[in-house]
Amino acid sequence: ELPGFYYDSEKNRYFRLLPGHNNCNPLTKESIQYKAMECKRLRLLEEEEKQKKKTARAGLNSSMLLHKRQLGLLSSTSYCRLVHELKVSCMQRRKIEIHSPDSSVAGTNNFKIIVADVACERIFTVNDVEHGGCKYGIINLSGLGKESLTVEMYDNLYFTNRKVNSVCWASLTHPDSHLCLMGIAETPGCASLLPASLFSNSNPGDRPGMLCSFKISTAWSCAWCLNPQADNCFSTGLTRRVLVTNVVTGHRQTFGTSSDVLAQQFATQMPVLYNGCRSGEIFSIDVRQRNRKGQSWKAIRLFHDSAVTSIRLLQAEHYLIAADMAGKIKLWDLRTAKCVKQYKGHHNEYAVLPLHVNEEEGLLTAVGQDCYTRIWSLQDAHLLRTIPSPHPSSKDAIPSVVFSSRLGGSQGVPGLLMAVKQDLYHFSYN
Repeated sequence: ELPGFYYDSEKNRYFRLLPGHNNCNPLTKESIQYKAMECKRLRLLEEEEKQKKKTARAGLNSSMLLHKRQLGLLSSTSYCRLVHELKVSCMQRRKIEIHSPDSSVAGTNNFKIIVADVACERIFTVNDVEHGGCKYGIINLSGLGKESLTVEMYDNLYFTNRKVNSVCWASLTHPDSHLCLMGIAETPGCASLLPASLFSNSNPGDRPGMLCSFKISTAWSCAWCLNPQADNCFSTGLTRRVLVTNVVTGHRQTFGTSSDVLAQQFATQMPVLYNGCRSGEIFSIDVRQRNRKGQSWKAIRLFHDSAVTSIRLLQAEHYLIAADMAGKIKLWDLRTAKCVKQYKGHHNEYAVLPLHVNEEEGLLTAVGQDCYTRIWSLQDAHLLRTIPSPHPSSKDAIPSVVFSSRLGGSQGVPGLLMAVKQDLYHFSYN
């Protein structure tokens, strides 16, 4: 590299980067990198259209898998896992038509976050609004097997002036009955618990109000506890502290931390809360104990070199997957507090990006800051698929995804949902 110059591989010569020296066309390193990234994205999209059948691994095909299974060379679990890998590598993109009771609302705002409930029957959406706030809606996935999706969206006026940092489903009166929202106004922030029944076509007079709403310092993350020992509790990750609130009694516990808490998840077998911090530390809190001064209440402690943006516990709760702002994704054994695997290829520099774990299918999914969606094998960390975004990459066009083998409920269709800009796409299993 020469200072003040850039090399054009097509023309095989150097050009000045200084404004005014290149036919009054100022060039910057950023614009050159963006052009190169856009060329790569378009090339990958073209390849995806042409290449209908891909293989995630050399020599992996359905007939070979079936033959090995019949010969007894593959166990049923290995066979199922490899079949899912094969299906993932053959997924094809199709655009979903979005319908809404209010036709003026549908398709006018950019998707920011989509979060599926446990059964993957509904998806809660957060959309950016032009005047600087957010709008919420729920997408019903029951029509996914047909030609179109139906969207029922309710604009909650209490919240449109707030940006949303984090969302999780909450099971208060029945599974996935409410939504925890972490919002930021200028100062202070706001934590809210909304009934999911707000987002329906019922009479406005029948709609229940907010169950819980309180002002807090800047909120980064939230999690709902499904363990009966800490019933009706949700946690809020704040600036240098963790707040655990019982929705019914109003009782709150505060745990002071040395850093901002950017990611949280409750264990289900025990009332233990795992937290990922800006400092790179991951620690657990047993919410049954009373908070004490000092750091003595931290049970498990793990460390990343960069800010931890997402954590996910595996089903047996012996392992935890964490992603950080250096683009590293690590699998930790909680019994030995050691990293046992790394999933390479993820791209992140400063964004808070989620991880999606599908343990039944043996898959890990993450969207990078470069707007590529990557899918790995959970077992051996092999990168199975890299999906380019249908839109040009930018800060406000990072896709939000949901992956499930039963989109729309137990009888649903398998595949990946991708929300980017104003569009929703379905990558269906071939």
